[in-house]
Amino acid sequence: MSFGMEKVLVSWVGRTDLRARTEEETVGVGPIAQAVDALAFDRIILLHDYPKAEVKPYAAWVRARTAAKIDLQFEPRSGPTNFGEIYKAAVRTISAALDGRAKEASLSFHLSPGTPAMAAVWILLAKTRFPAELIESSRDHGVRTAEVPFDIAVDFLPDLLRERDERLRELSGAESPEAPEFADIIYRSRVMDRLIQRARRVAVRNVPVLIEGESGTGKEMIARAIHQASTRSQAPFVAVNCGAIPDDLVESELFGHEKGAFTGANEPRKGYFEAANTGTLFLDELGDLPGSAQVKLLRVIQEGEVVRLGSTKAAKVNVRIIAATNRTLTEEIAAGRFREDLFYRLAVAVLNIPPLRDRAGDLGLLIDRLLQQVNEEAMVEPEFKHKKLSAGARNLMLSHPWPGNVRELLNTLRRAAIWSDSATITVEDAREALLPSGFASRSEAFGRQLGGKFNLPDLLTEIARHYLGRAIDEASGNKTKAAELVGLPSYQTLTNWLKKYGVER
Repeated sequence: MSFGMEKVLVSWVGRTDLRARTEEETVGVGPIAQAVDALAFDRIILLHDYPKAEVKPYAAWVRARTAAKIDLQFEPRSGPTNFGEIYKAAVRTISAALDGRAKEASLSFHLSPGTPAMAAVWILLAKTRFPAELIESSRDHGVRTAEVPFDIAVDFLPDLLRERDERLRELSGAESPEAPEFADIIYRSRVMDRLIQRARRVAVRNVPVLIEGESGTGKEMIARAIHQASTRSQAPFVAVNCGAIPDDLVESELFGHEKGAFTGANEPRKGYFEAANTGTLFLDELGDLPGSAQVKLLRVIQEGEVVRLGSTKAAKVNVRIIAATNRTLTEEIAAGRFREDLFYRLAVAVLNIPPLRDRAGDLGLLIDRLLQQVNEEAMVEPEFKHKKLSAGARNLMLSHPWPGNVRELLNTLRRAAIWSDSATITVEDAREALLPSGFASRSEAFGRQLGGKFNLPDLLTEIARHYLGRAIDEASGNKTKAAELVGLPSYQTLTNWLKKYGVER
């Protein structure tokens, strides 16, 4: 356990514990007192559903054996195997005990007192929401750590771990299905809904996560949401862009260095792993790490400890890693640029963020939300004008392929707001705000490769929406004039075309 952290023992009180106070010669001191005698704790939390007349004398008896503060928590139950009641009572008690100080406490759960259902819940919580040491005690073997790897825990607790998330939320009193930690991620598409559901599921599991996706898709936003929804939410979230670190400084930045380790190392320095201790380390652009750093990163993950440059002393670190890349790591492995063993260490849970062009129904929502963000950012600027999009500008953006994804969309809206002299962003403002490469890909309608993903109806729709939107915008909404601009015979024909191609007026 880490020096300086409050050592907290949490346990249910069993019948054997209560008997030990008056029947020590027969039953021994009981599991709780045995643990208290063998291990040092700063605080002991005892859950029970016994009458006060029995528990208070027992607590005083235990208090005489330790300097730790002892808290009694009465938790009534309808039966000894009601998983729901046991789970809720345990979560409620631990959450109140930590009270936002998770990184300052080192938890231990006692498996021996109480029923098997209670032990099962302790294992579940220790491997998911509240990382903790599991201990057990007996008269024959004394007090010892119970080693329960997560994969064994999954087999040992199938009914608990495989229940639907909705049931677990009910048992734990957790947040509603809306999951507020993910509220800033705007979507309505089915593909994004599935992604967020999976991100929420993995958030409470203390396992590495690998996020794949094109540049600008929001990988760091997903990583931060996972951290906020995890049991480490009160601990640090440290984001590192691996591609921005010079190769000769990667090891120093990640693992730290001692004074004199190299020229310019005038003071000892923590690396990112130590800075993120007890929290989450987000390694963005993981595929850019040089091979030597990949080797050392693998060792840190395996051993749970770092050695600073210039030192031979290892320091324990408890870090959850979320890695992200815009590369396909399996292709990088095949090309010999990424270690296969490191990939499998990190790819326990893999999330693939779809590009914006594959998120049907999300673009309109994102345009509205990001324009709101642009307006909020500009409120403090002189001569601020609240900006809105004209119909033509909006349709132009709806038909753009957005190769730079959400990041490109946000920056385009920022530029369009700057270029616009009035409160309304026109189609010309929007067109000038689009990056040249994006506009060129739209204008080359006659040079596209046939076959593959080529779809003539989609191309015709794209062209029609673009020019219909421009016409409506340039005609200031006058449909007769707009019809003339695009060569249609009447405003009635224009109306039919607007409806056919879904152009917003």
